[in-house]
Amino acid sequence: MKILVTGGLGFIGSNFIRRALTETKDEIVNLDAMTYAGNPENLADLIPHPRYRFLRGDITDPRAVRQAMEGVQAVAHFAAETHVDRSILDPAAFLKTNVLGTHVLLEEARRRAGEIKRFLHISTDEVYGPVLKGKSREDAPFRPTSPYAASKAAADHLAAAYHKTYGLPVVIARPSNNFGPYQYPEKAVPLMITNWIEGKPYPLYGDGRQVRNWIYVLDCVRAIGLLLRKGKPGDAYNVGGEVLVENRALVERTRDVMGVPRNLVRRVPDRPGHDRRYALDSGPLSRLGFRPDFPFDRTLRETVAWYKARPQWWRPLKTSSDFSSYYQKQYEARTKEIAAP
Repeated sequence: MKILVTGGLGFIGSNFIRRALTETKDEIVNLDAMTYAGNPENLADLIPHPRYRFLRGDITDPRAVRQAMEGVQAVAHFAAETHVDRSILDPAAFLKTNVLGTHVLLEEARRRAGEIKRFLHISTDEVYGPVLKGKSREDAPFRPTSPYAASKAAADHLAAAYHKTYGLPVVIARPSNNFGPYQYPEKAVPLMITNWIEGKPYPLYGDGRQVRNWIYVLDCVRAIGLLLRKGKPGDAYNVGGEVLVENRALVERTRDVMGVPRNLVRRVPDRPGHDRRYALDSGPLSRLGFRPDFPFDRTLRETVAWYKARPQWWRPLKTSSDFSSYYQKQYEARTKEIAAP
């Protein structure tokens, strides 16, 4: 199968491509705009691979999408702005990429009716909003609380509408929090690990009692590969890990692995609209035969080891002008929040 992967230089997309080229016979076309989180180093070693082709382009550009979709049988749509804190600072970028970009892709797929056998839209558990008890099922109402989550909820509705209205073979995947290799170091786990390698404190929001559902990225991309082949068009599938853990407990488990002192955890004011708890019921995915393979504590240790062994991968990212300016803006926002009456 020839698959168009959007955002394949990002965290989950690059892991998906690596798996596809090593464990399947699929051909991959990777369309990526190479924004701050689209790192060419993630797949630099695969450039000569005979079943891999890279195209630089933006999913909001119909010409780039038309070129990339030529001759493909399936689309795995990973490309998105994903960091909640960034969405609070700049919502417009999230609406453009996550909503308009998804629309452009769906329109091109619709134009190729009959050629595209599967359009897999990768969403997020954050579309459900906080779930204080139990677990969110796929038919749960959407209650997004951040600009990021709202933009992904809009894209979900759009993708579902293209199936209902035009018969496009859309399948939606809603993963929980991912961690593992090649994750951009603004995210919680790699920021924690790399800050502590550098001897810097990790900022823990609020009381740290927020609960998240974690899945190792290699389990997530295996689930996505399964949905590309066996997911039912028109259906959505939660992709959740087996571990529910409070943020402060995640910090302690990682601190224990790395052996760093408690004073390298710094409490900071909570971010606006911080959801208290996410939890997914992944029953429909399980009924397709999926079970997570990677134990949480083992893969957490392996993730720490991966970042320790590759400072040449993450140090340039943390010293980039984008990373620095983003954290300066975030600091200013927190300062204003503290100073406000």
